[in-house]
Order: sequence, then C-alpha cells, then structure tokens
Amino acid sequence: MKAKQSIENKKVKIYVTISIYKIVVGFFASQGNLKMRKLLFLSAFFFVKAVTAETYKEAHSIVSIGGPITEIIYALGEENRLVARDSTSLYPSSVEKLPDVGYMRRLSAEGVLSVAPDLIIARETSGPPEVLEQLESASIPIIFVAEDYSAESVLNSIEVVGQALGVNEKAKNLKQKVNSELQSLKEKVAKIDKKKRVLFILSNRGGRLNVAGKNTGANGVIELAGAINVMADFYSGYKISSAEAIISAAPDVVVMMEGRGDHSGSKKEILSLSSISETPAGKTNSFILIPPSTLGFGPRTPALIKEFHQTLYGK
Repeated sequence: MKAKQSIENKKVKIYVTISIYKIVVGFFASQGNLKMRKLLFLSAFFFVKAVTAETYKEAHSIVSIGGPITEIIYALGEENRLVARDSTSLYPSSVEKLPDVGYMRRLSAEGVLSVAPDLIIARETSGPPEVLEQLESASIPIIFVAEDYSAESVLNSIEVVGQALGVNEKAKNLKQKVNSELQSLKEKVAKIDKKKRVLFILSNRGGRLNVAGKNTGANGVIELAGAINVMADFYSGYKISSAEAIISAAPDVVVMMEGRGDHSGSKKEILSLSSISETPAGKTNSFILIPPSTLGFGPRTPALIKEFHQTLYGK
C-alpha cells in the first residue's frame, strides 16, 4: 500500500506540474506588463524545477521503459549506463542487444529485477500498477516521464531524463538542437495555404476501423505536421468508428503505420472499404504509411514529422 501511494504521488506530481505550467503560461499571455510577466514566469519556472528535480548521477544499471525515453538516453550519450529496455525501445538498432523486459504496459517484476537495476526511467503509462508497486517495494527508484503529444512535451522529456541522469548540460544542448528543429518545422507549417484533413487508422479489424481521436500521439503528429485530424471532434483516444462518422468527416488523406497484423493495411484493402471509398481520400487514392516511431515524441520527432509533412504536402 505504501509503495502504491508513493507511485501515485509521483504521477500526481507530474500532472500537477503540467497543470501549473499551463495555467501560468495562460496567465502570462493575458498580462500586459512585460516586466511582471517575466518575473512571474521565472518564479513559476523555479517552482516547477524544485517540485520535479530528482537526480541519480551515480546510477549505472538503468532500465529504460518507453521508446522515446531510450532514444533520449542514447541522444544524451548515456547509453552505457543502460542494462535493459522494454520491447518498444527499438532505436537505435544497437539497443536491441540489451535484455528486453517486456512490453511497457505489461511488465513483470521478475523480468525487471533480473537485471538488478539501480534506477528505472519510465513513461507514466507504464504498468501494470501492481508490478510498479513491487519494484518500488524493492527500493528501486522510479522516474516517471509525463506522456504528452506536443512539441513542448518532447523538450520537457529531455529535461526530465537529463535531470534524472545528472547530465543537465547535455540535456540543455540536446533541447536547444531539438527546439531549433521544431522551430524550423513550425516555419514550414506556417506557409500552408489549406490544411489537409487526415484520418489516422490505428488498426483494421475486418473492416471495423480503430481511428485516432484527440489526446493521442497520432493527433499530435497530425497537428504538428500542419494538418487537421478529422476525428478529433468525434472521439478522445483510439476508438472503433462507424462508417457514417468517417464518411461525414470527409478526410483528404488516410494514414496508417507501417507494421504487421491488424495495425497494417494495404492501400488497396483500406481504400476499397465502403467507409473510405466514399470519402475524398478514397476517391483520390490518398493513402500514406508512416513509421511507428513517428508517434513516439522523442528527439527524432522533428525529423520524422518533417518527413510526414513533406509526404502530405509534397514540399
């Protein structure tokens, strides 16, 4: 029970910090006095830093849970401190040499404990909760990284991971590089005359399409690429959609991930479905496959979304 409460406290801390940040930024935007805005921002910034700061500079047996977390650790040049990773951590390819402790939402305490970690850095959606409780009970520190789908979340994740590893200067440099790439992407998006309407299909289950609504990685990618997620007004999360909803949403383009099983779909198969063939996308055969890593929101996000943007708009 104590371990469970500790884990919940950490997750609450993440949400409180994000909420404070959003409230403060919104408040700054409404203020006319520049000096006061700067003063309030600095106060809020250092408060948030104080709330979230956790450092384990001496940790050298780290388990990374979540592909974007692992990518950040590699981008920071701290991969030699890793002893294991989860099954979603596939980049760079050299990471596959590390022991795999399982899928991030279906971890086993035995698998994680078998590599004797002295630190776990995990996305906040990792689980199941009872396994996290066991790990906490074993006195292994766990750093949870908030899972959000925005440019800001990428930068925040880099900062949290850098802080956890005790490499703040490296994290600062990586943040600057990624932020510069994000700004370049933003400039490209600003030049769009007419935004394309995108339908993202997570899976095809015998013609029943699981589509992306708001509050999903796909929605974040679509928006950052300068397009409109046609299902954002219909659903939150990934949901099986009716054919009527898809037809009425009138997507210009259908997007899916490259993959296997029901997460994949051939252009011919998807565009021939009655729910798709009657849409502008179906009538123009507009279908795009993107790498699964595009939805990761890690240090490669600007480059991956730039590639998606270019495929969407041809420039």
